[in-house]
Amino acid sequence: MKKITKATYLNWYEDMLFWRKFEDKLAQVYIQQKVRGFLHLYNGQEAIMAGALHAMDTTKDRMITAYRNHVQPIGLGVDPKRVMAELYGKGTGTSHGLGGSMHIFSKEHRFYGGHGIVGGQIPLGAGLAFADKYFKRDAVTITFMGDGATRQGSLHETLNMAVKMNLPVVFCVENNGYAMGTSVARTAKSTDIWKIGNGYEMPCGPVDAMDPVKVAEALDEAISRARNGEGPTFLELKTYRYRGHSMSDAQHYRTKEEVAEYQKIDPITTVRNILLEKKYATEEEIKEIDNQVKERVKECEKFADESDFPDKNVMYDVVYEQENYPFLPHKL
Repeated sequence: MKKITKATYLNWYEDMLFWRKFEDKLAQVYIQQKVRGFLHLYNGQEAIMAGALHAMDTTKDRMITAYRNHVQPIGLGVDPKRVMAELYGKGTGTSHGLGGSMHIFSKEHRFYGGHGIVGGQIPLGAGLAFADKYFKRDAVTITFMGDGATRQGSLHETLNMAVKMNLPVVFCVENNGYAMGTSVARTAKSTDIWKIGNGYEMPCGPVDAMDPVKVAEALDEAISRARNGEGPTFLELKTYRYRGHSMSDAQHYRTKEEVAEYQKIDPITTVRNILLEKKYATEEEIKEIDNQVKERVKECEKFADESDFPDKNVMYDVVYEQENYPFLPHKL
């Protein structure tokens, strides 16, 4: 695995803080009705992306996930201004404003969504890995899903095929404990989701996903195995979300005290403390990073606010390939 250095911790702190503040800003503008529809935020789960990006080769590896998907493309290099514009439904967004919150996408940066159907991305992730194996490309696909998606039959079909075909894919369950609003303990006899992999004789295990180092180590091992032709891995990344499933979630299924307990192991605070303890940064230097992050988020908001909505014709241009399609009105 790439060495974890002072620069690593500084990058982790800045990245995770930016992701957190970016999501916080989205929550604010959602209340102002600048962002509509569903909105699923990543607050608390940032160590997963920080660790995963450290382990990946982002010049060739791919990533696919569910609808909690704003942070991932930013981490892979997509301009965050375009991500925010997409949430606003603006023409400058990653999908010209037609995808919205749940459908961020960037082929250029090897991010394949953003999928609104629970578990829908799981077989697609295996398909991407199959293509890489078929064309003999030295790439690995990281397929993320929530704990709720592990109750979908498509997961089991995909795991069976992936291990049988020895595909270069890593399946990562972001277990934040509650799926949409029901605890894992109420949906299955076993709360150890990672053990599902045992049924397919697939390497599997739990990971402390509040620690980017533990995530990086686990993903590095799994990615190396896949890249060396040893097939898939199934990991349960144990994390916690500080906000609800979506902005409409009243969170009656948990207490404020429980959330407060998990905030004591907030990955951003943990990395900040390491920076100070190891003298990688002073309080003043950290404050400078904080200020830079705030300015970057403001730039994203300004860009989204000032961008135009897409022209109506764009909707038809990206759906109908045939120019003289009989049911398409030619004058809108």
